[in-house]
Amino acid sequence: MKKSILLSSLSTALCCGTLGAQTRTEKDLLGEKQIPNEAYYGVQTARALENFQVSGVTTRFYPDYVKAYAMVKLAAARANTETGRMKKEKLEAIEKACLAVMDGKYHDQFLVDLYQGGAGTSANMNANEVLANIALEMSGHKKGEYQFIEPHDDLNMGQSTNDVYPTAIHVALLLHNDKLIAEAQLLSQSFHKKGNEFNNLLKMGRTEGQDAVPMTLGQEFHAFGYQLDAAIEALRKSEAYLYEINMGATAIGTGLTATPGYDAKCAAQLAKITGKPMVLAKDLIAATSSMQGFVMYSSAVKNLAVTLSKISSDLIFLATGPRTGIFEINLPPLQPGSSIMPGKVNPVMPELMNEVCFKAIGNDVTVSMASQDGLLQLNAYEPVVAVAIMESQALFYKTLPLFRKNCIDGITANPDVLKHYIERSVGIVTALNPVLGYEKTTELAKEALQTNKGILELIREKKLLTEDQIKKLLDPAAMTGQKQ
Repeated sequence: MKKSILLSSLSTALCCGTLGAQTRTEKDLLGEKQIPNEAYYGVQTARALENFQVSGVTTRFYPDYVKAYAMVKLAAARANTETGRMKKEKLEAIEKACLAVMDGKYHDQFLVDLYQGGAGTSANMNANEVLANIALEMSGHKKGEYQFIEPHDDLNMGQSTNDVYPTAIHVALLLHNDKLIAEAQLLSQSFHKKGNEFNNLLKMGRTEGQDAVPMTLGQEFHAFGYQLDAAIEALRKSEAYLYEINMGATAIGTGLTATPGYDAKCAAQLAKITGKPMVLAKDLIAATSSMQGFVMYSSAVKNLAVTLSKISSDLIFLATGPRTGIFEINLPPLQPGSSIMPGKVNPVMPELMNEVCFKAIGNDVTVSMASQDGLLQLNAYEPVVAVAIMESQALFYKTLPLFRKNCIDGITANPDVLKHYIERSVGIVTALNPVLGYEKTTELAKEALQTNKGILELIREKKLLTEDQIKKLLDPAAMTGQKQ
């Protein structure tokens, strides 16, 4: 037994880079373990550090996720005090610890890999142990003196990983959603600003890759903005599915070990702490076994991805060229585009945006698969759901400002190219129907295709319209249905 404990302690030291450091002894149901004295985490975290060396992406990688745990534990401690179960002096110590973590301190102690077995137990215990030891130190005790403040009995009072873990993820996603929406709104504003700038530039619209009817380049960019606005609204509405929490459900939703009334008080406290309208789920068993909230929110993130990918691909197409493509717009040149072809510049920012979108769409598939595969009263695959959604959110709120500043804000138009397409496109005949009639415009369209001449060129040759009439017909406001 002593030999196995020694080997286990050595493994932890090697894993954490603390070989030779002063240690303290902690124990759990599997036995004793040596924990570095400077560590605020405890024995269960140490085991997780050994067992789950997977991605290298730990809880502290997402600061708002760490804050979410502190918020949930603070709400739980306050609720337990309100029901008379927790003593006020313990609440005061725990409260100080939670507020410190919410303030950005001690985040380096949240070390568990986001990929983990056990339905999040390791992440929950990491929070319990770190907060307990912070509270102990702040109360004048040493780390590990759990007879004063205990990770299970105090930090996990009336709780289970099965209600804490999903609630912490809900809170983290809500905090990340605020960042995501803020960046998406700025991007939308950039599109609308370009829409105003390009409002009087007439161009040909296209459907199915073919010439359609005239529009302005401004209308095209405003449409990009409105598509993004709709995706933002979907993100806002999807938050409602994250407001419902199952705190007080404990293991499976029956509330075993939780004090009567604790669940509602905990939800109310969490609402005050987060500033979000958190509410207790109607049925805690259903809320513990189902991951509908994650599925619904992930779907909104996927919708954002699909929207941004479509816009990015449109921008790439509109900027193709410069000599053999559409070339209606110029994307800002950011870097040489080839190691072999001199002078080539690629649309790197829309390509980057597409890559992020593809990843987010794949992450949504992961959420769907993990959510459907939960068994009975608990879904053990919540960790990968957390990984998938938080990764998508972070990728977006980090990439959107790059896309905005390095691409959208610097886009310029090519008016001569736009004019050339308008004058040569057969599609403009639709706008001439009211003046020349359907039969005449059909003849013009046919002749234009046969002779490779532009519609306006034929109209001038045949003197069907005066220059003044042509000018009025090609007025952007009149041509595109905009208000004067």
